[in-house]
Amino acid sequence: KPSTDEIRHATNAVFCPSMFGSSLDEIMNMQHEHYPDRQLPWVQTRLSEEVLKLNGAQTEGIFRVPGDIDEVNALKLQVDQWVIPEGLTDPHVPASLLKLWYRELEDPLIPHEFYEQSITHYENPEAAIAVVHSLPKLNRLVLGYLIRFLQIFVQPANVSVTKMDVNNLAMVMAPNCLRCQSDNPRIIFENTRKEMSFLRVLIQHLDTSFMDDVL
Repeated sequence: KPSTDEIRHATNAVFCPSMFGSSLDEIMNMQHEHYPDRQLPWVQTRLSEEVLKLNGAQTEGIFRVPGDIDEVNALKLQVDQWVIPEGLTDPHVPASLLKLWYRELEDPLIPHEFYEQSITHYENPEAAIAVVHSLPKLNRLVLGYLIRFLQIFVQPANVSVTKMDVNNLAMVMAPNCLRCQSDNPRIIFENTRKEMSFLRVLIQHLDTSFMDDVL
């Protein structure tokens, strides 16, 4: 049963589109009046910062353990009003919402036309990195920010606490970046492994210094 806040949010969504389920271009247009100079989606950077602020890099099961669903939904309502509330205590809450934001993008972060290239080069770092640099600029920057963010979590001192090594991170994040369009269960199963490997290669090998001037 929806809460009063959720009903109000659904009503407001008619006039104020949500940052969840929209395209990257639409999200950047929405935030233009709030943050006209930002090159990255505010929702992406603020939720990522919140995960780190709440010591998510030293929290066991980060990105694997779901946040409390009611808290995640409440945070989603506030984020759509350009607010990150004070007093959050559980890093799993912004981490869950961040995964949801990537997953619900209208078009996948790695667009469909780059999907086959991605799963073809899932074991070739040089070719995988070339795919990243061939993406449309906004997708490239958003993906670059995500990979740079995930590279924090694969530092050995963090993995020893989170138990989330590069394989685990790639497993939970790949479905939020790539979408197989096949309905064939065998192809979906086979491609899932390749999607994970592709993301793992990026986390391990992508030089994200091209993001320095963006941040």
